[in-house]
Amino acid sequence: MPDRTRAKALWYVGPGRAEIREEELAPLGPGYIRVRAMHGALSRGTEALVLAGRVPESEFERMRTPFMGGGFPFPVKYGYATVGRVEAGPHDLAHRIVFAMHPHQSLFDVPAGAVVPVLEGIPPARATLAANMETAVNAIWDAAPEPGARIAIVGAGVVGALVAFALRRLAPDTEVTLVDVNPSRAKLAQAFGVHFAAPDTAPSDCDLVVHASATAAGLATALNLAADEATVLELSWYGAGTVPVPLGGAFHSRRLRLVSSQVGKVAPSHREEYTHRSRLEFALKLTGEPELEVLMEPAVAFQELPIRLPGILAPLSGILCQRIDYP
Repeated sequence: MPDRTRAKALWYVGPGRAEIREEELAPLGPGYIRVRAMHGALSRGTEALVLAGRVPESEFERMRTPFMGGGFPFPVKYGYATVGRVEAGPHDLAHRIVFAMHPHQSLFDVPAGAVVPVLEGIPPARATLAANMETAVNAIWDAAPEPGARIAIVGAGVVGALVAFALRRLAPDTEVTLVDVNPSRAKLAQAFGVHFAAPDTAPSDCDLVVHASATAAGLATALNLAADEATVLELSWYGAGTVPVPLGGAFHSRRLRLVSSQVGKVAPSHREEYTHRSRLEFALKLTGEPELEVLMEPAVAFQELPIRLPGILAPLSGILCQRIDYP
């Protein structure tokens, strides 16, 4: 039988190093639930920066996630995509499968209002995509593409691919091309019903370009693909350091707009209709689509994470959404 009061959690403890630590849970407080993790997902881009210690000091507070332990740069208990089953707490949530924005931990207590029940029919492992899906949805709300718009998405990682997926549902009358240097990512475009192109064959004169590659070369490609007076929506987060941005050449004469999008706030266009919670509920519903299985990598066992993380989070690993399975 699993221990009902002891938990194991992943901590980032130094550049390139992580370890699993044991924690004792306090007695469950009023209004709290206890969740036993079933599946999790690594956010490759963000957690690679955390593992490397590349979170800028200016972002130490803004980068804190719900229920994070420790502090940046190290040691820090980080993560925000866990699906588990409620073991104790209010009756209406008893034994429900829920999504929580919680670090990688085998057993944890959170306020009942901090979880979102996973709808029946959505595989719990796929529901771990909800956090990245929320980022994609918010980006589309920020971009507000016009009907018939030609859209390029540069960078077919998880977030870029989910933007393509969500555009087919939220803006189905647009023409979408997923752009990546890796030709194997064409399978994602095919699964989601959009076009695929390498950077040198991608359509130019796009009305909207979404950049999600987190590379300077990808950003240059995004600017080159934009039409006159088009918007380039920047979804990448680069962490510490500087990134060259080619704002010379035709950037000004073509009157391009370079705009950031970040999931920390609901897009202004939808703030009257959506709260953070209702936006997450909407994103979670979208994970019910079976074609999203193409994003899910074979699972890694939770206890293997300290050894496997450097390889999983390496820039050229090719891994999309690394699923975590808990015992």
